[in-house]
Amino acid sequence: MTETPEERARTRRRWISIGEIIAMAALVISGLGLWNSWQGARTGPAEVIEKKGAVPLVLRGSVEDEGKRLVIAPVEESHALDSLALAFPGGKTAQTGSDGALSAGEVESALGDSSGHKGTGSVRVTIDARYVEAGAERRSKRNYVIRYRWEGGGLFGGKSLRLTGFGRG
Repeated sequence: MTETPEERARTRRRWISIGEIIAMAALVISGLGLWNSWQGARTGPAEVIEKKGAVPLVLRGSVEDEGKRLVIAPVEESHALDSLALAFPGGKTAQTGSDGALSAGEVESALGDSSGHKGTGSVRVTIDARYVEAGAERRSKRNYVIRYRWEGGGLFGGKSLRLTGFGRG
């Protein structure tokens, strides 16, 4: 079965018509894509705003006045301390203001007679902190360790507590 020249010409015309239809469809799709991108450019760039999550409060302590005072402050500069409530073992508590200053006398009275009054030691405290972050009031409750040592003594002198450190516990 051989094709006649007339059938070959008809087949050729049919392929030209299919090719033209495909080319027209591609042209229409390209035109729609161009129109869509042109409309998107008129609205301007999308603004992406990145919101920061809340940063947990972490405290650090620095010993001042030769161990007579411990200043507790937030590690993050974006946190503003409002107050601290320290809960010692045995139900004793101590409060500080926004300066976070805790005296050795307050720790000594919170320890009471259970400390043994010799050498070095540490006590685990639960700190309930109220602070401000990004204009919002927040609270945090964590365990920390206050380290201390007893000094003095002798025949007529009494012992006194000196604070030596502060850390997470």
